[in-house]
Amino acid sequence: MLAHDAVRRLASVTIGPGEPVLAAVRRLDAAGSGALLVCDDGGVLVGIVTDGDIRRAILRGVSFDAAVGSIATSRPVVGAAELSERAALELMDHAAGFPVHQLPLVDDAGRAAGLLLRRDLVSPERLGLSALIMAGGLGTRMLPLTETVPKPMLRICDRPLLERTVSSLKRAGISRVAISTAHLADRITTYFGDGRALGVDLQYVSEIQPLGTAGALRLLEDDASPTLVINGDILTSLPFPDLVAFHRREGAELTVGMRRCELHLPYGVLDCDGARIRAVREKPRQSFWANAGIYVVEPSVRDLIPEAARFDMTDLIEKLLADGRRVAGFPILEYWLDIGQPADYIRAEADSRAARVGPEDGRVAVQP
Repeated sequence: MLAHDAVRRLASVTIGPGEPVLAAVRRLDAAGSGALLVCDDGGVLVGIVTDGDIRRAILRGVSFDAAVGSIATSRPVVGAAELSERAALELMDHAAGFPVHQLPLVDDAGRAAGLLLRRDLVSPERLGLSALIMAGGLGTRMLPLTETVPKPMLRICDRPLLERTVSSLKRAGISRVAISTAHLADRITTYFGDGRALGVDLQYVSEIQPLGTAGALRLLEDDASPTLVINGDILTSLPFPDLVAFHRREGAELTVGMRRCELHLPYGVLDCDGARIRAVREKPRQSFWANAGIYVVEPSVRDLIPEAARFDMTDLIEKLLADGRRVAGFPILEYWLDIGQPADYIRAEADSRAARVGPEDGRVAVQP
């Protein structure tokens, strides 16, 4: 019989079908389970909602106020409460036609008895990819803070932002990390060395001339695995395994992390036909997805990047789209902050001191 945390975590991973999607986002962030059990008032399992289900629903325009039951999988793979470990792994590997990482356990009456995670049964799997952190920018908008310190090395309370990022990658199972350097590169290489102190194999990619946000990928050693690319000035609690799982499920050659942004115009907007006003919209709001500076890139696209020339991720995305190749967008619902200006740095410090950024695990409060 399974006597794991599956039963003990039941209360923290159960949600009613009528609760809003926003409540599910927050509960998922707190539980760290990757899925929630959707149960009726009697505890009967009526569905399961995963991290990927929520992100795909948001992409379809589903509101955070919508009932979580409306986006849940109503016929998930389930196991009996008395299931053996071997049988549970067999179900997780084959019953859905693709591997699943969460298995609801139910009793004879169909009531939820627990949620079994793959990590309960086997050692955590490495993600099977490397990472590249872009840390070579001049940081001119952050002067005078960046006169003698590269922007990614600015301290967020107790440690440099770049160290937080490397540690987050390590916790996610990414142990091969490259850092692209240029401005004040020695401040980075001297601090991190070979990365052994942080438990990673750290390499450095030196940009003799600015190569843009994608150009440094051509300087990496040939690798058959994907590469997670992240700008060095980003503070986020994004769960990298969820991003990678989404990328693989979508079958994309490049996946872009996206952040929902809203533009509020403080004026009345006039729709005109020549001199004739057709309509007026008072202080309209526009919503759009913005590039969040986090990507998963397949090795198949590296040949599209020119050697020793500036080439940005936007150039690479446009080239892939022009060739009809698949590019996916991953909605970032967690905390995310691009530290591009002094005001952003002050905010990052304040969020950290308010315990919204944990010094031990890097988790940050969800902010959809």
